[in-house]
Amino acid sequence: MIVLKISNSSEVVASKVGKFLEFLTPDSIDQSTVEDQVIKKMVENLAAEGLKGEIAAVKGFDLEGTDLFIHGELKVRKHTTF
Repeated sequence: MIVLKISNSSEVVASKVGKFLEFLTPDSIDQSTVEDQVIKKMVENLAAEGLKGEIAAVKGFDLEGTDLFIHGELKVRKHTTF
């Protein structure tokens, strides 16, 4: 299993839509938006290479260095099979 943590979603959204609109959106929406776009591109690229599998955006845990912390309940926010 591979875990990918995106740590600059607000900056990415700000660079795409502008600082003012980014200021109006909560960080959680920025995170979800960036995750959805990353998942879309990953699915396209992995499928093009002939790989099959599943990818999911999961809430409720955090990766800090070599430690994985679970915060309460794990919830799959988005799931895609490719």
